[in-house]
Amino acid sequence: MQFGIFSVSDVTTDPTTNTTPSEQTRIKDIVTIAQKAEEVGLDVFAIGEHHNPPFFSSSPTTTLAYIAARTDKLILSTSTTLITTNDPVKIAEDYAMLQHLADGRVDLMMGRGNTGPVYPWFGQDIRQGIPLAIENYALLHRLWREDYVNWEGTFRSPLQGFQSTPRPLDGVPPFVWHGSIRSPEIAEQAAYYGDGFFANNIFWPKEHYMKLIGYYRSRFEHYGHGTAEQAIVGLGGQAFMAKRSQDALTRFRPYFDNAPVYGHGASLEEFTEQTPLTVGSPQQVIDRYAGMRGHFGDYQRQLFLMDHAGLPLKTVLEQLDFLGGEVVPVLRRELEVNRPAGISDGPTHASLVAVRDAAEAAAAESVVAGAAAAGASTRAAV
Repeated sequence: MQFGIFSVSDVTTDPTTNTTPSEQTRIKDIVTIAQKAEEVGLDVFAIGEHHNPPFFSSSPTTTLAYIAARTDKLILSTSTTLITTNDPVKIAEDYAMLQHLADGRVDLMMGRGNTGPVYPWFGQDIRQGIPLAIENYALLHRLWREDYVNWEGTFRSPLQGFQSTPRPLDGVPPFVWHGSIRSPEIAEQAAYYGDGFFANNIFWPKEHYMKLIGYYRSRFEHYGHGTAEQAIVGLGGQAFMAKRSQDALTRFRPYFDNAPVYGHGASLEEFTEQTPLTVGSPQQVIDRYAGMRGHFGDYQRQLFLMDHAGLPLKTVLEQLDFLGGEVVPVLRRELEVNRPAGISDGPTHASLVAVRDAAEAAAAESVVAGAAAAGASTRAAV
């Protein structure tokens, strides 16, 4: 089970001081936050991709490469990489390069984003969002696995004998999660390839995500990648903590009310009742998230949104102390209790290399056994 944080990279005015950090401040702060995540024992740091205010993360690979140079163990990911408006050739090259620089500590989450105007900005039609996601990923999948690719599709110019460079580290591409909060077509795509499915479980009641994840699990089994229970699932989440739950509510309320993602809508009490946002003591967060397995089955990755809505850096770092020091150690233990033996751990480069090597060894053994059987049959015939 992997635990970590993700950032939507918003640059938001702190409603308690009426101060707005500069873009450079937020960019520098996100590096500090990632380093703190590793310091407190988290496994994953992920950042989104946006091309419009109030967000700064237009170049996730640049940010993650910088963080890679300043960390040792942290898995670096995205939340999300825009598979619809990025050229899959550039994705293949950029993330393979990052994979080499980070010694394999890289995976990524494919998504369509939440900003409609981004499509025409990059020459695409939002009405083609699903077909773009399907076709572009089909090409990316091949670019990482075939040395020379011939390709002709609907949305980009054809390729003839094209090889993306650099090639994936150790011949093993970065692991891919497909992120969606509403589209069964994306769950289907994740299942078809045997990739991970990430449900950013922060907006809607659990019943919505239970249906989407249940569909992905059934299709994962349908395509022969394992049982439904073995499908690779990740979840988003949110928390704000204080030693006393009432203090947490008092401190977080002005940030919630003005958040660019969900502010000016439902009340804090309504939102925490209907979604996994948990504002209270560390024990309340533990109790809430220890119960996720009962709704979604055993899963591999839990990420928390912690640095949004104008929260100052000092507060975010305090929240990470709670998360890494008090919450995650307990969740690790509780979510391992009665975890079936056949459920995989969260994917890493080392685990993917091991799976590849085991498959190649099994294939070689099968060839040898087949040759031996053929030889025995020939001798018997003689």
